[in-house]
Amino acid sequence: MTIYKVPKGFRDFPPDIMILRKRVMATIEKVFIKYGFDPFETPAIEYWETLKGKYGDEVESKLVYKFQDPWSETWFALRYDLTVPLARFVASSSVALPFKRYHIGRVWRHESPQKGRYREFWQCDADIIGSPYPEADAEIINLIIDVMSAFNITGYTIRVNDRRLLTGIFEEGLGLGSYGRERMLAIFRAIDKLDKIGVNGVRSELEALKLPQDHIDRIMNTILISGNYNDILSEISSRFPNNEKIKVAVQHLEEMFELIKDHKRVVFDLSMVRGLDYYTGPIFETYVEEPKIGSLTGGGRYDDLIKRYGGPDLPATGTSFGIERIIDAGLELGLFKLDKKTYTSVCVVCLDPGLYKFCWEITNRLRDSGIATQVDLMRRKERKQREYCESKNIPYVIFIGHKEKESNRFTVFDRENQRRYENLTLEEVIQLISSSS
Repeated sequence: MTIYKVPKGFRDFPPDIMILRKRVMATIEKVFIKYGFDPFETPAIEYWETLKGKYGDEVESKLVYKFQDPWSETWFALRYDLTVPLARFVASSSVALPFKRYHIGRVWRHESPQKGRYREFWQCDADIIGSPYPEADAEIINLIIDVMSAFNITGYTIRVNDRRLLTGIFEEGLGLGSYGRERMLAIFRAIDKLDKIGVNGVRSELEALKLPQDHIDRIMNTILISGNYNDILSEISSRFPNNEKIKVAVQHLEEMFELIKDHKRVVFDLSMVRGLDYYTGPIFETYVEEPKIGSLTGGGRYDDLIKRYGGPDLPATGTSFGIERIIDAGLELGLFKLDKKTYTSVCVVCLDPGLYKFCWEITNRLRDSGIATQVDLMRRKERKQREYCESKNIPYVIFIGHKEKESNRFTVFDRENQRRYENLTLEEVIQLISSSS
């Protein structure tokens, strides 16, 4: 017998899991709206030409799902993230600045599936288009802090770096000034794997780029620096007083840090580079101490991406929340529970088959009052109806027999508190259930 399964790295979501997922997404969305971001959506499929050349060779050759339409022979791709489609849209549209959008949607990556890493997953993005100033980056970081607070996640750190700062150090301080942009991006992509492959793994990646050993040693010594941002920025400024990239980055970061609401959450980390090619300035990732699940958020500034689509030269910054990792971490930390199996508040139990029409009348009255209600659709005995209510953990049960129809008064059982309410009018039933929801 054939057993049908979902593809590797893809998942089904039963109601209890889906209810939790929707609650998590709604919590994030509420924070987005509080900060003045508006909803936005793009297609799941883009032309391959739209995505090509934006992420880097490794991503585009191994991780992007691309395919040829058999009818038109046009090449398409499933969206890899929500940032590049946003840039494509803004490049060809007229938007009021700053353009602040949020987008909650699926993305697809041909990853090796493991805990916290899937081939189909949801991202929740918030981006600001049009502001080159530190205020925009600070607002994104404050938004991250508020989302973590909304989930009662406390043991987390936001790691911050700046691509301009690292480039300036590499070029002047490490003697890598002769390296072109592509080679520098290849170095960044190697460093980005530090959490996955460790120090020796990154060394091997840099050796594969045929870098001299002394250059590799200097790079490794530099990226292992992390700690208080004031101390690190002060040290870098004193060592490289005339490097323009470093001066611009330090000033931007110092102004940004002044506006961040919780400095205790921020650690400056020169090893954090973000692997995608389109980042240009401040970058940030959020990690929890436990469980070791990778970054919960990631983002940064991408000031030249929109003009690469032929659009105006608009600066941009933003972040992405990984729903899967937030949920996995929250479940492991005990912050989330899968105890809610249905949205239904009331189950109407019919005690006599001849009363189905009356049960439907009561059900419709409850639904018209805004109460999520189920009535038996299987023509089952009372015991089976009650068992169904229990299996779904439905909070309230209304029993309807001939006595209830004749008197138009009802018995309600509160399953959670194991309490029975008798002889209630329908209006009293509605008031009881509505007040508890």
